[in-house]
Amino acid sequence: MRYLLMLHADETVGASMPPEQMKAAMDQMGAYVQALEKAGAFIATEALDFASKSSLVTVRDGDTRVEDGPFAEAREQFGGYFIIEAANEDEARKWAARCPGATWGTVEVRRIRDKDEY
Repeated sequence: MRYLLMLHADETVGASMPPEQMKAAMDQMGAYVQALEKAGAFIATEALDFASKSSLVTVRDGDTRVEDGPFAEAREQFGGYFIIEAANEDEARKWAARCPGATWGTVEVRRIRDKDEY
């Protein structure tokens, strides 16, 4: 089964990190990716731009509305993700706990539905 690990953290903290501290954090992420690859669990990962650069699009009664994001002020923002392969949710949670992002933010785990489920 595929799982989405969504990384949530306070992006203002990351933006204010000294370069050497950010490099150490990214080195930890690199080691995590290598562990996922070695286990055959890695599918994909991406980092997202800042929430302040996002936009929100809604269509109501045929009218399209575009607003600058984020919609609500939040302590943590969705900043990136991993898609992994895991036998079950327990295994996916174990991978989430190993993610360095869990030490400075939160990792949300969701199973990705198969197409025949929707």
